[in-house]
Amino acid sequence: MSVTKNILILFMLLLSAPKIFAGSFNNSNYEICFTPGENCTELITKNIAKAKKTLLIQAYSFTSAPIAKAIIDAKKRGVEVMIILDKSQFSQKYSSAKFLVNQEIQTWKDDKVAIAHNKVMIIDNFTIITGSFNFTKAAQQKNAENVLVIDDANLAKKYSENWYSRQKVSTKVN
Repeated sequence: MSVTKNILILFMLLLSAPKIFAGSFNNSNYEICFTPGENCTELITKNIAKAKKTLLIQAYSFTSAPIAKAIIDAKKRGVEVMIILDKSQFSQKYSSAKFLVNQEIQTWKDDKVAIAHNKVMIIDNFTIITGSFNFTKAAQQKNAENVLVIDDANLAKKYSENWYSRQKVSTKVN
């Protein structure tokens, strides 16, 4: 294949690529946490405790008792809590899925994709918690992980749009 043809193919692929959201962090507050060595579970629960109106969650793996307790406490304070979990969480022995459903947290099963590998929380349409950190005890105690907490309404809007798009294709559990 000629160099010109390769460049043309590459150009066509770039034109057809999905739009990626890019923005600036210049005016946004953020916190970063890494394990091992830092308490990322505490950073997450501290931010959940700040929730006043809404808490949207997407999780691949969820076994952390402190995070589950913080979510239940938010619901008790009147925060609307909704969670989308990967389908594996409904067959795992140690998942918090059953606990959250039993606590009447609105729950959906993301079962239309191979895996729903998101680890996201959106608090009050302003704060985003994301990173490699699954909401598990192992992520805190055994793994090398990261958590990024960003206060940015525009970014939260993009994450919320994605949350609601996944909710539409997921199965309501309760």
